[in-house]
Amino acid sequence: MRSSNASRVQQRHLKDERLEARISPAQKRILERAASMRGATLTDFVLASAQEAAVKTIKEFEILSLCNEAREVFVKALINPPAPNKALRAAAARYKKHRRS
Repeated sequence: MRSSNASRVQQRHLKDERLEARISPAQKRILERAASMRGATLTDFVLASAQEAAVKTIKEFEILSLCNEAREVFVKALINPPAPNKALRAAAARYKKHRRS
């Protein structure tokens, strides 16, 4: 029994932040209906849904950020291409020789 009380105390400490929102009666009804379908409390349903949306949003923005960085590198390479290295020059020479044949 003691470990169960300790567990509840630990959970209480983990959940010491509070979030409040004012919603319309229609919004509350639809959230309650969805929570009921999942077999969850309204609070658990709202928190799980909000967390899922938050994680998805963060991932999308991180991907966009990486895309923007990649685009910037690509555009810089187009505007200021690096000088051809030895391997590229050799490949170009082989290509030219092959085209003449």
